[in-house]
Order: sequence, then C-alpha cells, then structure tokens
Amino acid sequence: MRRLIPFLTAAALVLAGCGGSGGSSGDTIKIGFIESLTGNYAPLGSEAKKTVDLAVEQINARGGIKGRKIELITLDDKTAPDQGVLHFNKLKAEKVTAIIGSTFSNVGLAVEPLAERERIPYISLAPADEQVNPIRKYTFVVPALSSTYAEAMLQYWQAHKITKVAVAYDTKSAYSVAGLNGMKKRAAEYGVQIVREEPYETTASDFSPIFAHVRGSDAQAFMVWASGAPGVTIAKQYPTSGLKLPLFMTGSQASKLWLDPVGQAAEGVYVQSAIGVVGEHLPDGALKNAIKEMAEPFRQKYGYEPPQFAQDGYAGVKLLAAAIEKAGTDREKIRDALEGLTLVTPNGKYSYSPTDHSGLRSTDISMNRVEKGKLVPTEWSKERLAETARAAE
Repeated sequence: MRRLIPFLTAAALVLAGCGGSGGSSGDTIKIGFIESLTGNYAPLGSEAKKTVDLAVEQINARGGIKGRKIELITLDDKTAPDQGVLHFNKLKAEKVTAIIGSTFSNVGLAVEPLAERERIPYISLAPADEQVNPIRKYTFVVPALSSTYAEAMLQYWQAHKITKVAVAYDTKSAYSVAGLNGMKKRAAEYGVQIVREEPYETTASDFSPIFAHVRGSDAQAFMVWASGAPGVTIAKQYPTSGLKLPLFMTGSQASKLWLDPVGQAAEGVYVQSAIGVVGEHLPDGALKNAIKEMAEPFRQKYGYEPPQFAQDGYAGVKLLAAAIEKAGTDREKIRDALEGLTLVTPNGKYSYSPTDHSGLRSTDISMNRVEKGKLVPTEWSKERLAETARAAE
C-alpha cells in the first residue's frame, strides 16, 4: 500500500498537467490573448489587438465555430516579460482553450516554456526564432521568423550585387539578436560579408557614433535590426549622418507608426514587410481576397491601411479558428490540427508541419521602398509576390 500511494499521487499530477479540453462550456470557446497594450511596445500591440478583435467579431458574426462563439480574454503585458508570465497563469486558471501571444518577442520567450509545460496551444505574434527552433510541441509562430526576414534581405542583396554590408542591432531585443544571428549564419551562402556589426540598446537616442563607424567601412549598404523607438530615431538621423549608402529596415518598420514620425526622412528607405501590407500590388486571387477580408473593414473603421502587426493578429486568430474547426476544443487535438494545417491568410499561405512551426517562407516577405510616404514593392519583389500569389491558389 505504501508503494501504491506515491504511484497514485504521481498519476494524479500527470493527469492534472495534461492539456485536456480547455475552457469551453455552453455556447462559447475561451481564447486568451496576451498583448503589449501599454509600455514601449504599445503602438505595435495595439495594432495587433485591432485585428484580433476584428477576426473574432467576423467569426462570431458568422455563427462562431460550429455554432459556438469565441469568448476572447485580453490581458495587457505592459511590454514586460514578468507580466506575460503573470497573465499566462491567469489564463490557465480560466481554463482557456488556447492562447494568442504577445507581439513583444521577450514576452513570447517568457511565456512559451509555460505553454509547453501546461500543454496549452500557444499562437505567438512575436518573430523570435528561439520560440520554434528547436521545435516546441505546443508553440506556433505567426509572423515570419527573424531568420526568414534575414534570408529575404540576403536574397535581395545577392540579386542586386550588394556584397558588403554594415548591420546595427538592438542588444536587448530578442527579435533583433535573432535576426542578426540568422543573417550571419547564411550571409556567406548569398555572397554577403558583414563588414561592421554595431550594437546599441533600446534606450539609445544618439546614433552618430554608429554612423561614424559605418562611414569608416567599405560597406555598400547599411541595415538596421530595430523595433519601436530606435527604428524611428535612426531613420530620422540618417539624412544628416553623412552616409550615402542605401538604408534597409525590417518588417518592424512596415507601419504608419514608423512612416508618420519619420516623415520626409523615410523617402527612399528600403523596408521589408509581410505580403499583406502591399496587398494592392498583388494579382487577383485567393491571397488578395484573404487580404481584402481584413483590410477593407480595417480601413473603414480606422481610416488607414492595416500595418505589419495588424496582419499578424488577424492571421493568428484565423489559424487557431481553423484548427478548432477541424479538431474541436480538446487542446491536444488542436495542437495536432495546427501541426498539419495549410491555410491562406493575409500573411501568405501557411504550411505548418511537425518540423516547421513557423509556416512562412522568405517569398512571403516583400522588399519595399518608401515613395511619397507609402511602401511600394521593388520590381524584384513584384515578380516574387506574383509567384507567391499564384502558389496560394
């Protein structure tokens, strides 16, 4: 009997930790949403919230998922990883079916281990590679990974014979560090040499020392891994930096939140983006229709084009809803459905698999240039995007 009691206790603990069916009772399906609605990432997280809400509203207006409405529980992580952990535990207590995670990579990296331990499907709106590399069973990423953005950048440089570049990166941002590492890992494959690496911190406000270092190099282009305020500050200071090199920014700047404050200084800057940001330039078809389903009501309600972070929020809800539609509300079955899911969204055509919990490719990323305050795909990207649109049919 003394041997049996520990066995029963252990078995009870195992059962308590299993994913189970989650928080769905009566006519609703509980979904948790952790996002940065205050703090440094609030401008980004607020855009994602708009389209998470929009997607939920659209699904519920159509009768929900198999007749059951989504009950969305939204919590503000305040751009702080410890708040993300606190809110995860709150949502666990609410017995949510799944959780959509924060735009801020540092929060995502704090929450992801908890989701794995508790076996709760976690749909992350943050692009840091570490969330899914190596694969985590219950974590799926919505934005293209930092390394995927890096690869798309390298492909553009290779096509335009840019072989030597200087790169600045935010040492406190998991997104930026992952992007730099991805670029360094594959640069030689594309014939690119990083001749200067320039670290800075999120709180930096004067980038003249970095500009001076780059001026002393033989770089043909200057690329910046940034999110939030540093991306704005660098671009505003660049015209008076004395540098004549083309400036390249990543998808974190694919938004009016960057374009508006940078103003005239943004003209001519190269900015990557999700495919949905430049959807008007795509040929008609399934991908463009998926973008319109989100973009038109967003534009009508808010008066501007949905930015990068809005694409991610909307796609995250659609991916999770498709998995629940297929699998019901059992967490393990949702996880399995996600891992085999193929779906066209405003971000492109996702193809999750047991070896890929990101689902997007470098061809789902557009290289744009700012023209008269708008992001316009380069001719190189227009050709690639047309091929991507055809592949989504």
